[in-house]
Amino acid sequence: MKKAIGRFLAGRLQTKKYMNKKKIDSLENAEDMKKDLLILGIETSCDETAAAVVCGGRTVLSNVIYSQIDLHTLYGGVVPEIASRKHIEKIDQVIEQALKEADKKLEEIDAIAVTYGPGLVGALLVGVSAAKAISYAAKIPLVGVHHIEGHISANFIENPDLEPPFLCLVVSGGHSHLVFVKAYGEYEILGRTRDDAAGEAYDKVARAIGLGYPGGPKIDKIAKEGNPEAIHFPRAKVENSNFDFSFSGLKSSVLNYLNGMKMKEEPVHIPDVAASFQKAVVDVLVDHSMAALKEYHINKFAIAGGVASNSAIREAFVQACKKSEIEFYYPSPVYCTDNAAMIAVAGYYDFKKGMTSGLDLNAVANLKLGER
Repeated sequence: MKKAIGRFLAGRLQTKKYMNKKKIDSLENAEDMKKDLLILGIETSCDETAAAVVCGGRTVLSNVIYSQIDLHTLYGGVVPEIASRKHIEKIDQVIEQALKEADKKLEEIDAIAVTYGPGLVGALLVGVSAAKAISYAAKIPLVGVHHIEGHISANFIENPDLEPPFLCLVVSGGHSHLVFVKAYGEYEILGRTRDDAAGEAYDKVARAIGLGYPGGPKIDKIAKEGNPEAIHFPRAKVENSNFDFSFSGLKSSVLNYLNGMKMKEEPVHIPDVAASFQKAVVDVLVDHSMAALKEYHINKFAIAGGVASNSAIREAFVQACKKSEIEFYYPSPVYCTDNAAMIAVAGYYDFKKGMTSGLDLNAVANLKLGER
């Protein structure tokens, strides 16, 4: 594998043409199509270096994740240059470990799925370059995957009965999207954040109240000790859009509260601040999602993304969906955070439809869902 990547980086690739760049029109309906396709997934969009092998789009044979959280905690957030360098150090080891744990050889892999956007461009380039090198050297088809599509697809891993159409709420450090999943690989965005994503607001508030990075898990933990009704923070609504999100005003309201208490020299009960802030986020996420389910007459709902592992958010949706008789799906925490299994699953369904990428595939930091 290292030799393959070395050949790629040494410039031995003479052409950007690739035999699988065009749609394989007959792939989906081919009689000889293997139902147990093996997909190698690679994910390096932010600060996790991950590789996984998935069989048949739902069975995870391996899911290896090298996390940089401890490293970036020193700086209070992800440092892009450091993240990229660490990806370069770990990518070979992680891919080799994923193949080893799956007990599969590279020649057994049917396709390589890799995140090519959105994310940190330097980090994305590491994964894309590794995937293209292996694809070229081993003559394995390449599939570029959208990161958000990966998060949505994480729900397929542990829910064999889940099939489109359904509504999915993707909440993470960089994204807050309400997505109508019409079919595999077919999406309509009903709502998105206009400013701060939910996870970004969590990180900024956690830093302000002295909890540090990463903010989501720390606020979730300490909020259990607080009163969610102690402080009223605003629930923002976006004009002319029932389903878009805005968390910047909520973040500012928390900061103003903290500054006001400091000026009055009054003590701040951190658990109450955390619980009240979290309640405001949860209320907005639930209200928007339930309204969209009702308007579009959808009876299946899923959540995805790092913030989807938050216990308060999950419990609120369990109750709301039960009340409205909506089927509720969610991934285990390991599949909520960035991982390669979800990328392999998304890549599986794209590959079955004949969607492959050429060796001119590039990292796209601001890639929009649905773009190719």
